[in-house]
Amino acid sequence: MEHEALIRLSAFLGLFVLFVAAETLWPRKARSQSRARRWPTNIAIVVIDQLVARALALGLPLLAVGAALDAAANGWGLFNATSWPVWIEVIAAILILDFAIWFQHLIFHIVPMFWRLHRVHHADRDIDVTTALRFHPIEIALSMLIKIGVVYLIGAPALAVILFEIILNGTAMFNHANMRLPAGLDRWLRLVLVTPDMHRVHHSTIRSEHNSNYGFALSIWDRLFRTYTAQPKGGHDGMTIGLERWQDDRPAKLGWMLKFPFDKL
Repeated sequence: MEHEALIRLSAFLGLFVLFVAAETLWPRKARSQSRARRWPTNIAIVVIDQLVARALALGLPLLAVGAALDAAANGWGLFNATSWPVWIEVIAAILILDFAIWFQHLIFHIVPMFWRLHRVHHADRDIDVTTALRFHPIEIALSMLIKIGVVYLIGAPALAVILFEIILNGTAMFNHANMRLPAGLDRWLRLVLVTPDMHRVHHSTIRSEHNSNYGFALSIWDRLFRTYTAQPKGGHDGMTIGLERWQDDRPAKLGWMLKFPFDKL
């Protein structure tokens, strides 16, 4: 769609700056490592991930938005076989895509082969807005393929895919941000959305805690499927973030991150 990439990039950059400012002004948790140590690596992995996405775009005829347009043109998928109002289809598609991301996240924790990839994200010893972008390139490629498959299956409208991408990126940066929300606001907001305090539990070194709170945007899936943990056992100030066996400087090194999935579990 026209200007789709520019709209998404503008939303991403605007929200990134906003959440960086918020976690600078109202930090929630003291850092284990400085931004100067972690950020170059986390940002470098984003650049590599973008190159992988571009390579996929060359190797595949269609990515997520293109898949939505192709499905519409050929009448493929659930919503292309219905005559529902557009606004209902858009909302329903966003909900289904959000659930698909939740379920994928769950699977990437349960299946050892996928956990090897996903643990790159969890190895970060601090959690802030850049952690939301820290994923191994192979995981990014697999996630894109899964997303394309879901788009074709449900016949998601292209508008829904664009909105979902913006929502997903925005809420991921929000709930990874090291920012302090008033307790009352957090309590009410997490009834619908995943808040920073809620998602921080997911990055705990304690297995029962990092195997919970899988949501990125909506909190309802964790509540519905009983994978919700309200607070960490040691409190947010006392909890340790990252992976228990790798509480050293290695997770901040780019080369280590890239080969980490191929190391022994």
